[in-house]
Amino acid sequence: MAYRPLKKYQGSCHCGAVQFEVETDFPELTRCDCSICYRKNALMVKVHETAFKLLKGNEYLSEYQFHTHTAHHFFCKVCGIYPFHRKRVTPDYFGINVFCLADFNAEGIPIRQTIGMAMP
Repeated sequence: MAYRPLKKYQGSCHCGAVQFEVETDFPELTRCDCSICYRKNALMVKVHETAFKLLKGNEYLSEYQFHTHTAHHFFCKVCGIYPFHRKRVTPDYFGINVFCLADFNAEGIPIRQTIGMAMP
């Protein structure tokens, strides 16, 4: 695995209505098999809420919750893209859809499969 320094990345939905910034060194990426993650097919990086900043577009975010209503999944009301969610098990962390990050390359970053389907 290649070393990646802590760096700020700009992110957005497809139409640009929602824009955000994260700071991470990408220790790993995750793919989850729960019912929503499986359908949206996102590849995520976990960042603490202090490393996440919503730059614009709060009014364009739509929130979806299901099952335990603990996780908060956010989507752009304009283009429908899922840029991030507040995590269920660790609610002080966000799961960031890395495909929404500008100039991001996943090469060399390990991908961990999480077993969300089996979570109570």
